[in-house]
Amino acid sequence: MPGEETPSPRLRRLRPGELDADQRALYEEIVSGPRGRGPRLFALTDDAGGLEGPFNAMLLRPALGHALQALGAAIRYRGALPDRCREIAILVVAAVWDSAFERHAHEAVGRAAGLADEELRALRAGDHAALAGERERLVADTARALADRGDLTDEEYARARDALGDDGVFELTTLVGYYATLALQLRVFRVAAPRGDGPARGRDRG
Repeated sequence: MPGEETPSPRLRRLRPGELDADQRALYEEIVSGPRGRGPRLFALTDDAGGLEGPFNAMLLRPALGHALQALGAAIRYRGALPDRCREIAILVVAAVWDSAFERHAHEAVGRAAGLADEELRALRAGDHAALAGERERLVADTARALADRGDLTDEEYARARDALGDDGVFELTTLVGYYATLALQLRVFRVAAPRGDGPARGRDRG
């Protein structure tokens, strides 16, 4: 929480040289996949090659880690939501969970997608009225309801369906669930956002 000291991480950073074959395959899948081929908006690895953010923990159970990172890649790179809407929804989840790493990473991606600094500040504060378009405000409000309450009223569902279609609602609920899962793991393992705002060391679009 704001004003509190950053807690010590509970999980040791796994280094590339100590990974077994299954862990190494997952590591390569993460750093060589679409996350690793994008512009350098935030660090995917640290100076020693260890994975940043939620990805380090995925190495603990590679069979689950493969599935989880593949779901994230599908949401990020094969979804139909416009880039701004996707990043707005992710940042709403980050705000609800007060997830420093998600905020750090996806504010960088959001800027690249066209979100202005005032829009990013508004999302941090839960102020969706500052967003540019009606559809974007609808996405933000729907993501907030899902992250806060885990459900939509009939009226909320009807508005989301009218704007996004049933398939869009499916995509948005999947996105919220995935990033809430990462936020939970980041919180439990006490993973902080990297210090500083210098150029990212790994190649990741966000």
